Order: sequence, then C-alpha cells, then structure tokens
Amino acid sequence: MPARKVHVVIADDDPRLLRLVARTLELEGYQPLAFADGQQTLDALCQQIPDLLLLDVMMPKLDGFALCRRVRDFSTVPIIMLTARGSADDKILAFDAGADDYLTKPFSVDELLARIRAVLRRAELTATEQVAHIQAPVTVGDMHVDFGQHSVTFQGRALALTPIEYRLLAYLAENAGRVVTQDLLLERVWGPEYLGESHLLQVNINRLRHKLEADPAHPRYLLTKVGIGYLLAAYPQPSAPPPSDLIAAPSVRA
Repeated sequence: MPARKVHVVIADDDPRLLRLVARTLELEGYQPLAFADGQQTLDALCQQIPDLLLLDVMMPKLDGFALCRRVRDFSTVPIIMLTARGSADDKILAFDAGADDYLTKPFSVDELLARIRAVLRRAELTATEQVAHIQAPVTVGDMHVDFGQHSVTFQGRALALTPIEYRLLAYLAENAGRVVTQDLLLERVWGPEYLGESHLLQVNINRLRHKLEADPAHPRYLLTKVGIGYLLAAYPQPSAPPPSDLIAAPSVRA
C-alpha cells in the first residue's frame, strides 16, 4: 500500500506565494490545502487537523499570532510561521504563541522543505527513537513521564504538550537532577542547526512552567542554572527556595 500523504495546511494572503508553496508541496508528495485568511483557516482546522500548519503572520480577519494561539487551545499540530517580520521580538512572539519554527520571507524553496522535514521529524519519533525511549517511566514529585506512551501526567491529569514541549521535558526527565546545557538541549530537541537560539529554550521552558508550576515565577520543577542551562529537580521541594544560582528564567513577554 502507498504511504499516506502528509496533509499540510497553508495560510497566507499573498496569492502568488500561496500557489508557489502549494505547488512545491504537491511536487514533493505532500497534500496541501490553502487558505487566504486566518478565520477561514481556523474554521477548517476545527473540522480536521492536518499533519502540519504553515502560517503567515499578516493576514486579514485573524492574524497568524492570534491564529496560532487559538490552535494551541485544542491541538498540538506542528506550526511553522512564514513572515516578512524577522526581528528577534517577532520570533519570540511566534514561539510564545506556540509555533514550532519560524521562517523569514523571502525564503528559498529548499529552505522551506528542509524546515518542514525537520519539524515533522521532531513531531513524530522515528522507530529507532521509539526503541531508545522504551525505558522505565520517570516520576518526579507529582509528575509522571511515560516514555513508551509518549505522555506526561501531572497530579493525575494528562498534560497537553506540543511535540517540542514533550521532547524538551522528556529529555530533562531522562537527566533529572542533572544540569543540561543550553546547547545540548537545543541540539537534542531542535537539531544542531539551532545552536545558539537561546530564546527557543526561554520561551518553551516558560510555557512548560505555566503548565507544571503552581507559581511559575518560583519554580519547584524546572530550574535554571544561570549561564549554563536547565535541570528538572529530582526531588522538588514544596516550600524551600532554590539555591542562589538556581533561579527561574525571566518570563518571556508576548
């Protein structure tokens, strides 16, 4: 039987770019579905979730940032933002809204395809990775990570995590009690091409803290080793403050 085609929803108000991206994806074996505004895209996503979502930022009716936040209310579908706005602040806005990657216009077809492959690869563990992750579940305080089921529960309830959030938390759980450097996290979770992109870690750690911590500004679980990296506390203390060199990372403001 032929392999199932990967469904990709594209949202952009530039008709020429929309046609170009859709045609490129078709030629590469993907099944694209194109929309010209944010609200139309949201309506379609409420009916069926694709394998990947490509979002322009500046769109009528509902912009890409707002659409990304709305989608994250009900789906962990991988999202790549496509936009002419390439400032560091815009990237942080995109990642804080829930995007998995960010591509600045103008971009080459080859770069777009490479980003798509990378995001899809991160979103779905390969058979080799699945075998590597079949290990005993890890319990840290009220959090339970089941690597075989690719799931995390906290205080008995399942956490809705994006693929990136799961991979980040799972890797920290594998190394619970040990500081993991920023570069190692970036390489293991995103890939070597993302070394130095510290804002990715800041935004995703911040999102995880808001899902895990009773007080994200004073975390018990996800701690920051200033200037080095992050760790998942092996034995979270309910009330004791962290050591002076283990503090929460500053919140990333949207």
